[in-house]
Amino acid sequence: MLWWRVGLYYTVYMSTDGTLHFGSASAAQTLEFGAQIGQRLKGGEVIELTSDLGGGKTTFVRGLARGAGSTDAVSSPSFTLSNEYRMPRLTIVHFDFYRLQEPGIMQQELAESISDPQTVTIVEWAGIVEDVLPKERLTIQITATSEETRQFECAAPPTLAYLLGGVSL
Repeated sequence: MLWWRVGLYYTVYMSTDGTLHFGSASAAQTLEFGAQIGQRLKGGEVIELTSDLGGGKTTFVRGLARGAGSTDAVSSPSFTLSNEYRMPRLTIVHFDFYRLQEPGIMQQELAESISDPQTVTIVEWAGIVEDVLPKERLTIQITATSEETRQFECAAPPTLAYLLGGVSL
């Protein structure tokens, strides 16, 4: 993994194997990173977010939704299990399985979301629904390195490389 730091900002490094490494120096930069990916959404994508509690997942999704054209207030679905954000051309459904021991009916709701070509599905704490998730998904690992800074490691299969291509901050 290569990182270059210039002042308070990290640069983006895209490898040839479909992974992108990015360091965010602030919540504003995390929002912008999410927005750039959100602008590239077509519908039908599945994004798996991995991070500790308070790692920046909701901030990233807030930027992603804004970039996709949503004006909805984005909040963590930790207590509601899922949130939905509608835009004219697509819908984002954001799932959080942190509080569940068993997925129950939420597993079927997730499968329905994934099968809808007009829906972008975002999943946090995906361990209990791993068997429902497609192999072809964007995975984003977020690591908090301080209260404000985050490191992102993103991996996309060739079919989703357009989500990461050209991202610049």
